[in-house]
Amino acid sequence: MPGVAELRPLSGDADDSQPPPGPDLLARAERFLALFHAENPEAGSLGERMRQVRREIKSGGTYRHTTAELTFAARVAWRNSARCIGRLYWRSLQVRDRREVSAAAQIAAESLAHLRAATNGGRIRPLITVFAPDSPGQPGPRILNAQLVRYAGYSDGGTGPVGDPASFKITQLAHELGWRNRGPRGHFDVLPLIVKPPGAEPTWHEVPADAVLEVPLQHPDYSWFAELGLRWYAVPVISDMQLEAGGICYPAAPFNGWYMCTEIGSRDLGDAARYNQLPEIASRMGLTSNDDRTLWKDRAVTELNLAVMHSFTSAGVTITDHHTESVRFLKHLEIEERSGRACPADWSWIVPPAAASTTPVFHRYYANFDASPNFYRHADDPGCNDGACIDEGCPARFTTGHRPAAAERLPSSWVTT
Repeated sequence: MPGVAELRPLSGDADDSQPPPGPDLLARAERFLALFHAENPEAGSLGERMRQVRREIKSGGTYRHTTAELTFAARVAWRNSARCIGRLYWRSLQVRDRREVSAAAQIAAESLAHLRAATNGGRIRPLITVFAPDSPGQPGPRILNAQLVRYAGYSDGGTGPVGDPASFKITQLAHELGWRNRGPRGHFDVLPLIVKPPGAEPTWHEVPADAVLEVPLQHPDYSWFAELGLRWYAVPVISDMQLEAGGICYPAAPFNGWYMCTEIGSRDLGDAARYNQLPEIASRMGLTSNDDRTLWKDRAVTELNLAVMHSFTSAGVTITDHHTESVRFLKHLEIEERSGRACPADWSWIVPPAAASTTPVFHRYYANFDASPNFYRHADDPGCNDGACIDEGCPARFTTGHRPAAAERLPSSWVTT
């Protein structure tokens, strides 16, 4: 699973899509259970399971997924993520069932355990941790950060931004809650986790340095590249989306795959509204950047993506490229068609942000529709800046790749080997 994360669209531009409202819980449960039993015939009697679920809904207004159903739901949510290019290995997603956890400190601790397990010394594991669901009269917990690891963004008046401009709002919230960075403000200050438990105010929780694997960036041919001081974190764990399956909503369900190089190079570091590194790289390359006809941006972003690939590979950290993932995605489509399943895909997100027409996914159209289970954005997302999609890493991108949209997509590159 390469990359940062993406949401799937309902129709047209569905960046603001939310899970459908819930009066028809029983109907949704029936559809989900029918799908689960159709794809898992060894699961036993669908009729008996439905009778059990009807009794639970009648007595308590909700029902509880079995462990097998929850695992299936998380994996199929990835399979249904229309904006994720890295879905070939959706069955490999490992599920950590933490539905008994709702306290803020426990959620933070389990999130750090997720981060360490997913990092795996650089051999990134696709992983999801599912916390307590919403229930009648009792919302579940929330993680307000877009990802478990994000860099702070500071606005210093007229001197220009410091850090990641996509993180301005969540950094301001962290400050309001009492967090202060150790030392002077920098471009790569790791934000604390901000957790909102049910019925309580959000609290912040430090992310220790030993939980975050970072990769300093260097270029295989340009020795000056290391002087830029760029780096990026190894694992894009999307943490501000909700998992919906069979009418049950899990508002805190952080998940990850691994990065696709363009998510970091083209988007996180290259976008003018993010770290905006292309002008500096072009200058170091001796390119003229006052005339777009020289294609200086194309040349600079290619070298930036190459530096990302080279650095992650040299550090032994899992990463993939957009050409490889494009071929894998078409293989995924073929497998889904042979299995008799329609595969939702949003062309504008599947096609990589660099060298688009050189990839095979560019040269065809796709059916774009909403399917459940799936990952959805929260209606009130404090981690996203107005008009800017934040990030990567696909199961919903197990990586990030940013598009200029109001919602964050699933990482494009959720891929595993």
